[in-house]
Amino acid sequence: MARPVQYNIYGQTDVKLVKEGPEGYMGEGFFGTTLDKVVGLARKNSIWPLPFATSCCGIEFMATMASHYDLARFGSERVGFSPRQCDLLMVMGTIAKKMAPVVKQVYLQMAEPRWVLAMGACASSGGIFDTYSVLQGIDQIIPVDVYVPGCPPRPEAVIDGIIKIQELVGNESLRRRNSDKYKQLMESYGIQ
Repeated sequence: MARPVQYNIYGQTDVKLVKEGPEGYMGEGFFGTTLDKVVGLARKNSIWPLPFATSCCGIEFMATMASHYDLARFGSERVGFSPRQCDLLMVMGTIAKKMAPVVKQVYLQMAEPRWVLAMGACASSGGIFDTYSVLQGIDQIIPVDVYVPGCPPRPEAVIDGIIKIQELVGNESLRRRNSDKYKQLMESYGIQ
């Protein structure tokens, strides 16, 4: 939650929205909270996306990263192209069935914890390409955390998807990845 704070700079008074910190106990000179909350706060504000763009959705992602929309405001300044250094796989555009093993290999090369955002109709459901050669949604090969609708989605929709990922990351338990439910989900995709 954001709260309004009044401040004075060089004699001018202004009101600014300030984000609240994690839940915890505040006292004189200290603040106490759980490790889950601190790690969640750090993770959600330092997401490193890995764009896997194959068509027009990639152009919309470039517009989202540009100065007008500026995805860096949300802690996604560093766009990485090495799966081992990124924690958010953004699949954008049409994925052919021949490309499916490559997407899965990129996903497997990412370190845990990792999240997936399917951007656009083609990545989410195959889009208008209901043919034998196009994968009808990347959720057939890897688990997807957030779907961004549109053909292509507007930069505002991409930002909304990133905010949804941040909420998911911030509220995720540190033990979720070790749970039996998560292991069953990975096994259903053939991932150990």
